[in-house]
Amino acid sequence: MRIDVLGAVRALRDDGTPVDLGGPRHREVLARLVAAGARMVPTDTLVDDLWAEPPVRAVGALRTFVAALRRAIEPDRPPRTPPRVLVTEGPGYALRLPRDAVDVHRFEDALVRARRAPDALTDLDAALAAWRGPAYADVTGSAWAQRERTRLGELRLEGMELRARLLLDSGSGAELVAELGAHVTEHPWREPAWGLLARALHRAGRQADALATLRRARTMLADQLGLDPGDDLRRLETDILRGAATLQPLRTVRTAGVRLGPRTTVKLARTLALAGGDGLIHSRRDRLAAVQAAERTGDVVLTARVIGAYDVPALWSRADDPEQSRAVVAAAERTLTALGTDGPAELRARLLATVAVESRSADLSAIERRRAGQAAREAEALARELGDPALLVFALNGVFLQSFTRPGFAAARDVIGAEILDLATRHELANFAVLGRFIRLQSASALGDLDAATAHAEAAEQLAASTEASLVPVLTAWFRARVTAARSAEPGGPAAATAAAHYRAAENALAETAGMPGLHRGLFALALLGLRLLHNRPAPTDPALDWGPYHPWTHPLVLLARNRAEEARAALTMTHEPPLDHMQEALWCLTAHAAARLGERRVAARAATALRAARTEHAGGTSGMLTLGPVARYLAEAEACADKR
Repeated sequence: MRIDVLGAVRALRDDGTPVDLGGPRHREVLARLVAAGARMVPTDTLVDDLWAEPPVRAVGALRTFVAALRRAIEPDRPPRTPPRVLVTEGPGYALRLPRDAVDVHRFEDALVRARRAPDALTDLDAALAAWRGPAYADVTGSAWAQRERTRLGELRLEGMELRARLLLDSGSGAELVAELGAHVTEHPWREPAWGLLARALHRAGRQADALATLRRARTMLADQLGLDPGDDLRRLETDILRGAATLQPLRTVRTAGVRLGPRTTVKLARTLALAGGDGLIHSRRDRLAAVQAAERTGDVVLTARVIGAYDVPALWSRADDPEQSRAVVAAAERTLTALGTDGPAELRARLLATVAVESRSADLSAIERRRAGQAAREAEALARELGDPALLVFALNGVFLQSFTRPGFAAARDVIGAEILDLATRHELANFAVLGRFIRLQSASALGDLDAATAHAEAAEQLAASTEASLVPVLTAWFRARVTAARSAEPGGPAAATAAAHYRAAENALAETAGMPGLHRGLFALALLGLRLLHNRPAPTDPALDWGPYHPWTHPLVLLARNRAEEARAALTMTHEPPLDHMQEALWCLTAHAAARLGERRVAARAATALRAARTEHAGGTSGMLTLGPVARYLAEAEACADKR
């Protein structure tokens, strides 16, 4: 678990899902303990900090807040065992978390390291990027929080200036002009910031602007404060006038640990993403930083090239980092507008393909979905006109991700996968060949052709050996678990327990694969539910199971398994249509099954209408990772329920 206070106070589980901390007072108690570090805060101090005029039963209320926070933070703690995170210590409470589990402590530590070692710039970058707004933003009216906001705000400004200085000292920093210009406008009394802006302008080859900046700083200080500029600003002006060698701009930077230009950064980010694992996490952060740096230059063509260069194959219809995906899509749309319809076709095609690939269907509104589909079609048309196979496979990746508009499209997606595979094989685009294999594996799995799907899995594994694609064996392990589950329902097949063990092994491997929360959350629980349905058994009721984004559609069946029919009925009636993604057939089948068991005719009729186009497919098979059995079984249940009079 981690706690963030650089912005609104929040707690997140290891998989990135938010923890419900309760009301404002609960969050303030947690925030106050964060501010204390690992030190104990006496009960009396907490009461005084929470209330300007403490009520009669303030201590009792505080204990209630602490108890609720403990339940939220350690939901799996066995009864009557002492808490490990929010602990009682002497006359008060303390928070026991590693420093790297709290964003404010990571920021403070990164700042200390950067002061001592210039090569700690990467950590400082990440720590500054973690700020989401003023510290303790939603703790208002508390003197302690205001003091912390002021202190940390000053440290943030120091960190921003330290980062700029380290970049300039290393020979980079010309790209900081816009950022530092905004910084001195917002904080005009910070002399070091004026010097950094002048250095960045000089590094960019703008000597006259650098001198004008220093003169503006001198005038502002004299007119507003009656002060002369300090020694550092005067020395810098002299160095610029003399053309001191230490200020000469460097055109290329190859030093390890130094921030690269946006083009180089995005190429490195692409390489890291293709490697998978921890590299995928770093690649996303670096990619967005490169896009933002390119936009700050005002060079539209450069920005378009930086955005479009990240042509990393994407298989799953749910984003791992939806906020970042939205930021990339917004940047691509801005750049498309700036380029205009007469802009270079290749750049427009790459930007449109980026919009389609980053707009994952599970996370979109109806308007966003229509725009993403249109972008996919336009990108494909432009790529075909240009005859560029690398561009076409990227565009087709977007077409694939926008093909989840309703259940029943497995055969159509197989056609897309076959073309991607053919182009990638003929033109030696190995990473897209892996994508083509997996699309075809998923399609064959959805259509119940497990032999064909197995052949694609084996071919993907062979490709992975040359492309170093670490995620491939993880996904194929899931596919083989899905095959075992399907076979377990056949006469003479493996035991259900064997299939469950295979799912567990696949889940463990996926959990160890960094950067894929959009893929694995809820997958194991859904797989176990599918296995139980294959064997006509009730849903699993283990409270430790994480249902992730699939909770609304699985919850009615879990309640039925607990003999809570009326609660199940209420949950079913609250269930909305599944998101248009890899799991939509599976979730509609769960809805159909629950409706049939509860005799909910209207819900059953709605599920039957959605499932008819997928009657020849297997529920969950589109994922290539699990199965609930043939859609036809659930469709028949829904139709029988809907037709009852």
